[in-house]
Amino acid sequence: MNSLNSISKQKLKWRIFNDKLFSIVMMTLAFVSALPLLSILFQLVKKGYKQIRLNFFIEVAPDTMQAMMAKANHEIIPGGIANGIVGTLIIVGLASLIAIPLGLICGIYLSETSKGKMANAVRLVVDMLQGIPSIVLGVIAYIWIVKPVTSGFSALAGSVALSIMMLPSIIRSTEETLKMIPSTLKEAALSLGVPYHRTIFKVLLPTGMSGISTGIILGISRIAGETAPLMLTALGSSAINLDITQPSSAIPLLVWEFYNDPNLIDLIWGASLVLLLIIFLLNLGAKAIVKKWKVQY
Repeated sequence: MNSLNSISKQKLKWRIFNDKLFSIVMMTLAFVSALPLLSILFQLVKKGYKQIRLNFFIEVAPDTMQAMMAKANHEIIPGGIANGIVGTLIIVGLASLIAIPLGLICGIYLSETSKGKMANAVRLVVDMLQGIPSIVLGVIAYIWIVKPVTSGFSALAGSVALSIMMLPSIIRSTEETLKMIPSTLKEAALSLGVPYHRTIFKVLLPTGMSGISTGIILGISRIAGETAPLMLTALGSSAINLDITQPSSAIPLLVWEFYNDPNLIDLIWGASLVLLLIIFLLNLGAKAIVKKWKVQY
């Protein structure tokens, strides 16, 4: 009996040791994988905060001569990225207005129609969109919008290109989230006489809003930093432009312009930091909306 107790104690100690060892290994690997991201964030904040001031948010990007004179006098480069901030908010906002409703509808359709030729065709197209380079989507938007619709580069064309990029993450997250909801919840609503469309929009969508919002946030975060599609569609603008049918700037486009000008290269860090903050605030806002939605329903 004593020997059995000793063997069981040894097994217990061995299991506790394995558990602690596994936890330490996993924490170490997680830290190692996060270390490059933390180092990038550290460098971004370290070099970017020097440019952050009020004028950086309310003035447009400076020209080469202004930057050259400021560097010669050992001063902070004047101007800001107001045209890029406004353009990014307009383009990303329009892209979200286009992609979110369409993505939700497609995701609901795929979750409710698991089989069928049409559903398989939609899934195939979604899988293809996930692997298409962003520059190709810019070419598509150029052919669809730039030439026939706006007759020139515009924020609308950039929004169309970015909305196509958003669709796969929204569609997939919506489909998979709705599939994980127990079918009894839907059956209970239908058995009480609730119409089918109200069951979808008042029962299933609020229940799966957490997973759906994750796909939306990922889609917005992905397109907010895209440059290649905007080079072929929005082109860029040195002034703040609120007309969606005219060329518009964006923070990624400004970063590219700063990179190509040795006198403006110091502004890259500040612009990148602002872009990171915008994405962070968008994520916080989305989470707050989802939380309020859950409380309401």
